[in-house]
Amino acid sequence: MGVTQAEFRRMALNHPDAAESSHMDHPDFRVRGRVFATLGYPDKEHGMVKLPPGKQAEFVRNSPNAFSPAKGAWGKRGSTTVLLRAVKKAELREALLAAWASTARKKR
Repeated sequence: MGVTQAEFRRMALNHPDAAESSHMDHPDFRVRGRVFATLGYPDKEHGMVKLPPGKQAEFVRNSPNAFSPAKGAWGKRGSTTVLLRAVKKAELREALLAAWASTARKKR
């Protein structure tokens, strides 16, 4: 169980048009210029996926040791922290896909 930062990175970049960039001194992953995931937030033990609120609630309910809403307004808008050592690879793949799909659909 658990994933490394390298595995998180590989999974995030496995989506069409996904690109790695940097935001607030940690790596982020974008589709068409919009962030759908980050590494190193809030610390090196975590990543973040930007989920629709309903999906966020589902992941937090099903795997509370791995997923939790980010603090403050970001969390209320779907930013979800992922504890890398606790998340199952299949769960992370599903969360990254949901984050990517939701972000890719948004118009600029």
